Amino acid sequence: MLLDIENLTLLLPGAARPLLADVSLKVASGEVVGLVGESGSGKSTTAKAALRILPDGVTAEGRVRVDGEDVLAMTGARLREHRARTVAMVHQDPRSALNPVRRIGDFLVERLVRTGSTDRRDARARAVELLGSVGLPDPERHVRQHPHELSGGMLQRVVIAGALAAEPRLLLADEATSALDVTTQADILALLRTLREQRELGLLFITHDLHLAAAYCDRVYVMYAGRVVEEQQAERLFGHARHPYTQGLLECSPELGDTSRVLRPIPGRPPSLADGFTGCPFADRCPHTESACETWQPEALSLQDGGTAACRRVHDRRPAAEATGRTR
Repeated sequence: MLLDIENLTLLLPGAARPLLADVSLKVASGEVVGLVGESGSGKSTTAKAALRILPDGVTAEGRVRVDGEDVLAMTGARLREHRARTVAMVHQDPRSALNPVRRIGDFLVERLVRTGSTDRRDARARAVELLGSVGLPDPERHVRQHPHELSGGMLQRVVIAGALAAEPRLLLADEATSALDVTTQADILALLRTLREQRELGLLFITHDLHLAAAYCDRVYVMYAGRVVEEQQAERLFGHARHPYTQGLLECSPELGDTSRVLRPIPGRPPSLADGFTGCPFADRCPHTESACETWQPEALSLQDGGTAACRRVHDRRPAAEATGRTR
């Protein structure tokens, strides 16, 4: 297994609840795994754990393995090498990753030299090659340009090229398409899929769009309040969501061409780090909650057709498609 996170818990001093609680997640080589949830659910924190980029003062419990090696035990030169060569991250806003007064070629050359992928003499030629590999039409011209001369979609390709400079085995895409228009988003998704197939990359795809994750990924994890509340194969999740939170996300998401369906927002708000709870973190927003839910300790319960859901009533209720009559 390329990425194997097992029972990861992050405790932050002064917080009423863990930043992450018993998070387990796996990504295999050549697999696209989605990570979905509202803002503040812990998606980015989970991804950054693969790089051991953790908040100051946090206490980590559990294990994070990348290619069989414990990331939480890495220090010094080994950790720097891991961050430079094994795992790469693509963020939502490409402009924040680029110095506005330096050329695109400078960004790529610096990354190539720093990761040891090539020496400075050959780095520029390799930079041109990288820009061509991510679909930019005139890479020789683009290496001489500044970030303000490129569109958002072109800059996202530049950042992806930088992430691929050291040929990592695992790519973390943190809302990498959410700031783009629909057409450009489709181009970037197609590019990531092609790169995954060509390089056998493992891809952790973080998004707030459950429909996109279900269409694009092989498997999907749904997070809420620092916990994984459901995990299923993507083709089953859309029509057979079992956790009330996953069902709620689907019910408040619009569908193209379906103007008759009434969107049902999830009532309330997700808990902050200042909000403590003794049982299920979704109990105060769940339409199926019972008094026992307020003391039930969440655990991942196996589903009959594969996957898991952290709901004490998961075996008492019908899947979302049966309950609502919806099909994909």
